[in-house]
Amino acid sequence: MIIFRNQLELKKYLQIGTLSKSPIGFVPTMGALHAGHLSLLEKCNEICSISVCSIFVNPTQFNNPEDFKKYPITIEKDILLLEENDCDVLFLPDEKEIYPDGVISKKHFDLGYLEKILEGKYRPGHFQGVCQVVEKLLNIVEPGFLFLGQKDFQQCMVIKRLIELMHKNIQLIICPILREESGLAMSSRNLRLNSAERKTAAELHQALVSINNDLSENNLFALKNKALKILENSGFIVEYLELAKRNTLELVSDFKNKQEFIILVAAFLHEVRLIDNLLINP
Repeated sequence: MIIFRNQLELKKYLQIGTLSKSPIGFVPTMGALHAGHLSLLEKCNEICSISVCSIFVNPTQFNNPEDFKKYPITIEKDILLLEENDCDVLFLPDEKEIYPDGVISKKHFDLGYLEKILEGKYRPGHFQGVCQVVEKLLNIVEPGFLFLGQKDFQQCMVIKRLIELMHKNIQLIICPILREESGLAMSSRNLRLNSAERKTAAELHQALVSINNDLSENNLFALKNKALKILENSGFIVEYLELAKRNTLELVSDFKNKQEFIILVAAFLHEVRLIDNLLINP
């Protein structure tokens, strides 16, 4: 694995020789890697001739400065994991490399209602920050394929919109959520949970499964309320628990069997904010 910290050197490497004729796969991350990230890299290696991974904790997508300060950093472990899992190239820039003129951006990305609902509603400015960094990374790497995880489903849809706005010929591959044995969705933020909290955190997935198992055309409201009470009694502060159309993320208040849906949740367990989702009628 070759590590680059300078974007010009990376671009030159990717553009020269036979590499310029090969499909490049890109897995952007903020580090603190786990098996979920590695599953993206595995899929990337299946499809592409060269795999590029980036590690950059992007300050502009944190609407809570304390959350940014507490984000787990495990660079040495991350590098070892990437080497062991056949990553070809790691881009490891610092903040000045990505934002040489500072983090304040005058550019606004037209994301429509996607940044006004769910994550957009509760994390104002978050998706503008995501687009700010992903646009830069895509212009540096110029991949043919981009690999993202389903856990951040709304972010996947935002980046799909960004690719359209950039007029890039990039194929977005959304890979399934990897879970711990308890059902807890793998996440870098899980490192901030103690053993008791990890056990409780698994109830997020259990709540989604319970709704899915009993969902019919007339009981969504009751099922949501039941799940909310269970989560709140377990110590969660729930921001949202919603059913949406999978292809548009349009929120819905009723369920029709013939449509494809996704149910999404975000909640705080003490100081740690967790998200999860479950596909309905996959």
